Amino acid sequence: MATGSMEAALTSDPTIKLPDDLLVEIISRVPYKSTCCCKCVSTRWRDLISHPDHREKLPGSTLAGFFYKTCGIGRNPRFPHVYQSVSGNWCPLDASLSFLPECEELDILDCCSGLLLCRRWTAPKAWDDPGTLEYVVCNPATERWVSVPATEYSWFLNDARLGFDPAVSSHFHVFELVTAVALNLNNKYDYRIEEVGIYSSKAGGWTHQIVWDDPTEILCLSGGAFFDGVLYLRSDSNTVAAIDVQGNYRIIPVPTSPDARGVPNVYVSRGQLYLTDHGSSELSIWVLEDSISENCWTLKLKVSYLQLFGVEYSSAREHYGVISAHPEDNVIFIIVESASGIFWQMKLFSYEMDSKELRFVCDLGRNSRCPYLSYVPLFSESLTDGH
Repeated sequence: MATGSMEAALTSDPTIKLPDDLLVEIISRVPYKSTCCCKCVSTRWRDLISHPDHREKLPGSTLAGFFYKTCGIGRNPRFPHVYQSVSGNWCPLDASLSFLPECEELDILDCCSGLLLCRRWTAPKAWDDPGTLEYVVCNPATERWVSVPATEYSWFLNDARLGFDPAVSSHFHVFELVTAVALNLNNKYDYRIEEVGIYSSKAGGWTHQIVWDDPTEILCLSGGAFFDGVLYLRSDSNTVAAIDVQGNYRIIPVPTSPDARGVPNVYVSRGQLYLTDHGSSELSIWVLEDSISENCWTLKLKVSYLQLFGVEYSSAREHYGVISAHPEDNVIFIIVESASGIFWQMKLFSYEMDSKELRFVCDLGRNSRCPYLSYVPLFSESLTDGH
């Protein structure tokens, strides 16, 4: 570099002489949203902020709220979802996703690391036209979005999942869960995962269509978590299904309570995979220590229902469950369906596991329905090839 060019660079970037450790220390003292803007200063700043070794030092985004379904009177036929903030509305958000093109119906299927996976259907233009179906992956914080083409199975399914980790890559994966209806011994229909289709935004297409040797029952729109390149899905058989981005899968046994109600759920928090198991008498929280070992779960918390809620919600023992874990804090979020007059009302609580403090967050109303999708804003310019 010429002398003049070197002097100009030093003048335009006064931090160029700062060692990396000192620069990271300075950046760590600004809010998360400002940290995202710092990535645009220079290639050096971007690489420092994105480096895995600096992840713990730098501020991270936090859980801002939940998307969940609604039903009944007042339901928006185009967008049957509601957004509930749990952090003081610090993040402006177009909860109706009006930045997306108009369509007949838009359904949110999953949320992962700030991105939403939606299924979008546009009305037919003629009597013999079924209309257009596609997936959409969007970032509500930046209002950017990309289309993902539907497959031959998409018209017959209503469940797909999103895999995305901005600390590893700007690319995402869509997992389409293809079910087979099997009649069990009790003459009830079970919906079991028979195939998994995987879309890669890096490849720009559906790269894998994996047929499972042993179909596994995964409840439709049930909880799941994407962690270290693996999608974890709760099963209805005391197991968790783990699927990587190449379509490889394995079944992990999970611990359960003697009086377990429903099926266990999985969440990512503080760089670990959590499993929650609730019964009418107690709630248990487990942490996955080793996904390869059969004895891989460590008990993190066990608390009785009375210790959680006291006698005020004694009638709701059969109607509560954990819907998420905070990404950075030792906090879980719990919904409770309790009687209010002639109606049942859904209430949202947070529970601080260290202080054992339960805090009422808000009423979700009597029309709220799962899945409850936790939303952590992503302010970086992902989806750069999108709209």
